[in-house]
Amino acid sequence: MAKPILEMKGMCKRFGSTVALDKVDLTVYPGEIRGLIGENGSGKSTISSIAAGMQKADSGEMVFKGQRWNPASMVEALEQGFGMIVQEQGTVPGISIAENIFLGGISQFAHGPFIDRKKLMAAARQVLDRVGMDSVDPALPMGLLDMQDRKLVEIAKVIARAPDIFVVDETTTALSQIGREKIYELMREQKAADKSVLFISHDLDELLATCDTLTVLRDGKLGRSFTKDEFDPDLIRTSMIGRELQGDYYRSDTQATCRKEIALRAEHLTAGQAVQDVSLAVHKGEIVGVGGLSQCGMHDLGKILFGAIKPDAGSVTTGSGAAITSEAVAMKQGIGYVAKDRDVESLCLSASIQDNIAVAGMERYAVHDFLILGGRERKYVDQQIGELSIKCAGRDQQVSQLSGGNKQKVVFDKWIGRGSDVLILDCPTRGVDIGVKQAMYQLMVRLKGEGKSIVMISEEMPELIGMCDRLVVMKDGRVTKEFTRGPEMTDTEIIKYMI
Repeated sequence: MAKPILEMKGMCKRFGSTVALDKVDLTVYPGEIRGLIGENGSGKSTISSIAAGMQKADSGEMVFKGQRWNPASMVEALEQGFGMIVQEQGTVPGISIAENIFLGGISQFAHGPFIDRKKLMAAARQVLDRVGMDSVDPALPMGLLDMQDRKLVEIAKVIARAPDIFVVDETTTALSQIGREKIYELMREQKAADKSVLFISHDLDELLATCDTLTVLRDGKLGRSFTKDEFDPDLIRTSMIGRELQGDYYRSDTQATCRKEIALRAEHLTAGQAVQDVSLAVHKGEIVGVGGLSQCGMHDLGKILFGAIKPDAGSVTTGSGAAITSEAVAMKQGIGYVAKDRDVESLCLSASIQDNIAVAGMERYAVHDFLILGGRERKYVDQQIGELSIKCAGRDQQVSQLSGGNKQKVVFDKWIGRGSDVLILDCPTRGVDIGVKQAMYQLMVRLKGEGKSIVMISEEMPELIGMCDRLVVMKDGRVTKEFTRGPEMTDTEIIKYMI
């Protein structure tokens, strides 16, 4: 049997009182795609980030390519053949795409004190072609790219160094299906070259389809490892959460239900090429889904509905007739917005859980809407933390230290705590595990029952079919079809109007 390319033994890591890793062992072999799965906070990203040089373990030993391994940084790790694509943003907005790709290695293009930019751009062009960005100019500033293209640049940055281990941490959730197929292709190339992949994902189906082996982590401890011939979805899920899922996953009813009153209305919205003459109405107690391919315009539509983008034409109004002209107006009218790119648009990562939740709910705890009393604020925040069972060390913990699912709960708490009547949710379950997903779906059903209205924008067909009363399908900025909950709302029918 081949010698392991990576061995991690007895890895321990704490964040305050939270145990992230408790004596975890992990072994990866050449030519292997090893999946890593577990609930949010199970330790998946922590153990891979330690191996990649992002942070230090409290104790434990690592061996990489037969040598003791303790990289001082991600740059050093990448130089030595260990490349990791992080779950959230890992690019620098103030420099070019090409400079991002070769960040930390730009000296290879130096001639004396000068950088050979022609050579730099040519090298960047070659790598961008490999990740499907053949039409993108490598000289463009990084800040001009959307979330998906930024993620593809991160992938290009890693594969440019031809790493021996390629760690993919929740990357596919930020990509369209075309982008996902590209990264699967790169993973297969890595395996064929007798190199290794460590693939972290909450999507069990894609892990089962792409991995040779699968390791489960639970509560910072090593669970069970499965070989390809042992893959059993139900057994793996039970191993992840230590129990069988209780209650319904999606909605249990099969018919659309809502109240007669309109909660939010959009009429003839147009914004550049992204949104073209889109109209829709959302009733009280209704979940309206918006689906399509990543670039269909649905994400821009969500921002227009919240007043974050001003349309070139058309209007957004509440049921009472109030015009939504800005985010501030939307909030005053009881509208909340959960962004797809939560770390950039929905959270202040350097701030505490308390600050992130409290900032949107001031009307709920301030005296006469302006006087903030610490005790009232803390009580309000603790109530929200308990409401969604946020796994944390306490309200003062920095949000950046939370797992993806708990970060998303903080975002939800901001809007639910202030009593929002309309919630615009853009990819609300991106990067969260099946247990948290189920909790969010059950929360949406509860809010619907309370008469709240939800616009759910998603690239995941199963959750749109499972949760929505109506589904609006978009393609090239336009609405191509509207489905009502029922037998005809199937993925086979829906996809006809997406592509």
